[in-house]
Amino acid sequence: MDTLREPLHIDAVAGLDPATPVVMLNLMEFPGRSRGGSGSRWDAHVRYSKNTAPLFKARGATILWAGDVGAVALGPRADGDWDYAVLVWYPRPAAFIDRMTSSDYLRGNADRENGTERHLILATRTTYSKLAAPAG
Repeated sequence: MDTLREPLHIDAVAGLDPATPVVMLNLMEFPGRSRGGSGSRWDAHVRYSKNTAPLFKARGATILWAGDVGAVALGPRADGDWDYAVLVWYPRPAAFIDRMTSSDYLRGNADRENGTERHLILATRTTYSKLAAPAG
């Protein structure tokens, strides 16, 4: 697979301050069986995570936090059927773009796409945090 199912908004990410770290908030929904037929969608997500972990490290990125989504606490419930959330710290927006467009990532992307019903990534800029960014 050499493309992404969801649109990657490179122009929006590239328009962020190039010298400022960015935290990507990932929201994922993966109920039922994997589209590829190999286990559950969660199983496919775990395979994707194991295969792409070195790509984070190679770009100076790190996963700050990951966990199950329990409930919609505020806002439209129609958009709240997320199963999992992950916060990923990148040293700069270009590191995210490089990872998402690399041939290594795209070759290993099939498990992510087979495992997720929906995947939304929001680029955020830290204004306050008690989470420690990696020492650099």
